[in-house]
Parts: sequence; C-alpha cells; structure tokens
Amino acid sequence: MGKWLILEAAMHGADCWWLAPTYRMAQQVWRDLRRACRAFPRLQVSQAEMRIDGIENGARRGSISVRSAHLPDLLRGAGLDLVVLDEAAYIADGVWREVVRPMLLERQGGALFLSTPCGRNSFYELYLQASAGDSPDWQAFHFTSYDNPLIDRAELEAVRAQTPEVVFRAEYMAEFIDDAGAVFRGVRHAATAPAGVPRPGARIVGGIDWGRHRDYTVVTLIDAEAQAVVAVERFHQLGWALQRGRIAALCAQWQPALLWGEENSIGGANIEALQAEGLPVRPFRMTAVSKTPLIEALALALERGELRLLQPDAPNGEVVLRELAAFTQTRLPGGGVRFSAPAGLHDDCVISLALAWHGLRASGPGIAWA
Repeated sequence: MGKWLILEAAMHGADCWWLAPTYRMAQQVWRDLRRACRAFPRLQVSQAEMRIDGIENGARRGSISVRSAHLPDLLRGAGLDLVVLDEAAYIADGVWREVVRPMLLERQGGALFLSTPCGRNSFYELYLQASAGDSPDWQAFHFTSYDNPLIDRAELEAVRAQTPEVVFRAEYMAEFIDDAGAVFRGVRHAATAPAGVPRPGARIVGGIDWGRHRDYTVVTLIDAEAQAVVAVERFHQLGWALQRGRIAALCAQWQPALLWGEENSIGGANIEALQAEGLPVRPFRMTAVSKTPLIEALALALERGELRLLQPDAPNGEVVLRELAAFTQTRLPGGGVRFSAPAGLHDDCVISLALAWHGLRASGPGIAWA
C-alpha cells in the first residue's frame, strides 16, 4: 500500500521520501520502487543516492528518495510533499518531530506511518492520537494478519500453535504490548519438580552454557519422559580443566544421552575436549538468528505447561526462576529481537535450560537412547 501511494503521489509531481529504520531495509524497498518505475520515459536514477527523478503523468514530474533513518542528522534537507515511514515503531524517537515534520511544513505535506507495533513508544502515542479522532489531520488504521486475504488462515493457526502468545499478539495481531513484560510467563507455576535422583533407564538430555570469571558455567539436565528438570549445576571462578571434570562427574552420575553445549568462543575447545573423553556433547552455534527460535521454543513450553522446572527450594531452583523472570527482549531498529538479561544480571541458567529443551525437542520420541 505504501509503495502504491508513494508512486501515485510522485506521478502527480510530488517530491517524496521513503524512510526505513536501517539501510538494509531501505535497499529492499529501493529495488521494488526502481523496478516499478522503469516504464517512465525520462527517468533519472541515482543508485548511490537511491533517488528517482522524472516520474511523470503529464507535465508534472515528481521524485522518490529512499532513505535510512539510521543517522537522523543526515536526513535534513529541502521541503517534501509526502513521507512514508516504514516500520515506524523502529525509527528512533525524535526523527519524526525534529527532522521529518519540519520538511513537510512549507508544502503542507503528508505522512504515512506503517509498522508492526514495538511496545508503547512514540509510534504508539501517535496511533492513540490519531485514533482519538480529535484532529481531522490524522487517521488511524489497524489490521491483523487475519485481515490479509492472501494469507491462509490454516497457516496462521499453525504459526499460532508454535509461537509464544506475546510474540503472536505483537507480530500477527498488531497489538501494542508493553515491552517491559517478561519473555517467560508462568515461570512460578511451572516450578513443581523436586530435585531429581538418577533412576535406571531414564532418558536424560542436557544443555551447557559456558562461563569462567563473571559469568557462570551452567549445566541443566531434563528427564525427557517426565519433561521435568532434574538437576542444575552452576559454578564459576574455575579453570576449564576443573570445569570439564565436574561435567564429566555429572555425566557419570546421570548418564545423559545427549548434551548440547554453546560452541561460541571457548565453548568449541571445551566441547572437543569432552568429546575426546567420550561424553555425548554436541555443539550449538549461538547467533542472533539461532537464538531467537531457541528462546521462543522455551517460552512456549513454559507458557503451555509442557516443561516442569525445579522447585524454588531445590539446588539452584530459585536462581533459575529469577533469571527467567528477569530475562528481557529488546526490539532492534531492523525489526529483529535481542534476548538478554538486564545489565548487571545473568542469563546463564536461561541459556542452559533453553539448550536442554532444544535437545529434548530435537531428539524426538522415537530415538534410541544410550
């Protein structure tokens, strides 16, 4: 819709901007708009500036510039007739009021804000202002993914079944959700598992998150049949050889079929050393791409009651609950999400638990366990 409106305005002689949160997002739109304008006979295209001049319908000739809001001070310039702010909730506060709106003043230009909600920020405030109906200059529209006739409802229901509620409400239902809310819900209600004891034939999987000085190394073990955490080991200020010795002793006690360890940084060398000792450890490469589904799968399991956590009085049980409760998500300008503990706190138990749950899900019910 935004591309159609900006093309129509330019065809009637308007000077227009398409403003995206990042340069990469701006490039995607630039390619689409450049392709859509190829039929105009006197087109002037600047790839370096991502600007198209000579969009015409009769005697009037308009222009479109695709810009990134990453460096707001570079946006200041001449007057404009129309600005489309793409993913406006991810554009820094102040860009609209301090940079963009003054450029529309002289020509009494217009603006279109398109976005998935991102908490209750300045985009949320503009939406409330427009929804109130107090000014004829503003209008607000709200659509969910269910309103899109090109999306199959059965596919949406499948996504909903595999997505944490808080994520689905924001990304698919376009709801403004306070980002101060925790990533994990129902944490205390899930803390019903007592400290476990090894039992013959139990199917045990685990996760390892490495730390040494400030951070902790945490090993979490889950009983796959009971879908319950049975043990959490947590230690730091130890050399790597001693840490591996503790992990080996834990494996001798519980006989896990599989452990997933974070491979990043020193993790790779430690995993190779444990594998050389015959321990069933597999590497997990933690990236911004791989971390999101890892955390969302754990959040969904806790939300649905599919995984029981250790009771608060079990060893390290309260520590796990506190880390889960404090774990947060931060929306990034490019539309992604960063999961982490707040400044000064730890998330080692969270990552270890998420890796253990990943191991249980990846193994499947039909696998032969050692």
